[in-house]
Amino acid sequence: THSLCLDFTVKSQSRPGESWCEVQGSVDKTAFLQYDCESNKIKPLGHLGKEVNATKTWTQLTEMLRELGQDLRMILLDINLEQKMARGHLTLQAKMSCQLEGNNDLGSSWNFSIDGQPSLCLNVMHMEWTVINPRARGIKEKWENDKELREHLRKVSMGDCNHWLRELLKHWKKMPAPTSTVPVTSGSPRTSSVSVTSLVVIIVLILVVIIIIFMPIKF
Repeated sequence: THSLCLDFTVKSQSRPGESWCEVQGSVDKTAFLQYDCESNKIKPLGHLGKEVNATKTWTQLTEMLRELGQDLRMILLDINLEQKMARGHLTLQAKMSCQLEGNNDLGSSWNFSIDGQPSLCLNVMHMEWTVINPRARGIKEKWENDKELREHLRKVSMGDCNHWLRELLKHWKKMPAPTSTVPVTSGSPRTSSVSVTSLVVIIVLILVVIIIIFMPIKF
């Protein structure tokens, strides 16, 4: 079973020099990229990131992250207006994930947090919303009735996510297996010690025999 997760952090307002959107991607819980929507720059992480970097897959993935970041910012601005937040500093965390086992799709989901508080979860397989924070009930009803938004979230998580996961796994399988050191058992030093001791005893016995043979006999 393999999984791909894309974690978006989107801000309704950002300070000068601060990005309004950042993304971290991971395969099987191992981070392989960081993306900055402000500069449209993507940074490879770990062996998988370096393996995929500069490939066609990497370029297409960057384009998708930029578009998703913009879409999520529009969603956040809509939430901001919906809740009439005058301060205008809302933050939206959106986690898209999908799982595969062989060629079988095991499931896709979206998890949304507003200002660090888990709020909504969408089971894409059944298109079912779960309200985690009661204050997000109004947002859930609005999104549930937004056919275009529902279809977009479904397409991205079930179509694009699974496609990118399959592409990334092609490179994942080419990666070298991590090297591991064989732990030294408690019996290893003892065996070595016994061998050295035996060698010393043999050498001493040989010397004794030589001395006895060549030692002059006195009458």
